[in-house]
Amino acid sequence: SAETLTVYIEGDGRAWLSLSQLSSDPTPLKPDVLALAVRDPGGNTLYLARPCQYTETRPSRGCHPRYWSSHRYAPEVVDSMGAAIDQMKHATGARRLILVGYSGGGAIAALLTARRHDVAELITIAANLDHAYWTRLDDLTPLYGSLNPADFTAVLQKIPQRHFVGDDDDIVPPRVVRSYVQRMEDRSRTRLIVMRGYDHDCCWIENWPGLLKR
Repeated sequence: SAETLTVYIEGDGRAWLSLSQLSSDPTPLKPDVLALAVRDPGGNTLYLARPCQYTETRPSRGCHPRYWSSHRYAPEVVDSMGAAIDQMKHATGARRLILVGYSGGGAIAALLTARRHDVAELITIAANLDHAYWTRLDDLTPLYGSLNPADFTAVLQKIPQRHFVGDDDDIVPPRVVRSYVQRMEDRSRTRLIVMRGYDHDCCWIENWPGLLKR
């Protein structure tokens, strides 16, 4: 049991094999977000993979490739993640949540925060919080079936939040997170923390306990 449950949400995983070839299995090659959860000094942590990751058979029920491409942040995806959190919240007796999301998991964490009333803090790492800007920036196919966290800043700005991003990240550059923050009228509860020498993968895991204490 725990008063506060910290939920770590996996990224988009191995969504694409190349710029033009979609993966048949979005399971991450390395469970880096699980490693972050293990290193959380609080201890009361839940790790959630994304829909269609870590399933035993292909294709699994309901696992259409759109759910790790154009619809990766679709309303039904957010609903399914919220249902899983509700089950564990009931099982542990937790009253409040801290949501931590890495990369695309940060977008899911923000979208969950926008629709819930039990989130005490939102924390993201290298998160594409404005995917409309992100896809324009990198000339990618728009995520036309997905909700965009940047469209919900009027609600999200009321929640304490920290957004970590590496200044060497060429997958989700700091300007993507800044685009999200700039949509807020009130930024008093929001911290954007740009880490020098960090990129999309390095060096979050080894330094995570210290970063959480910042």
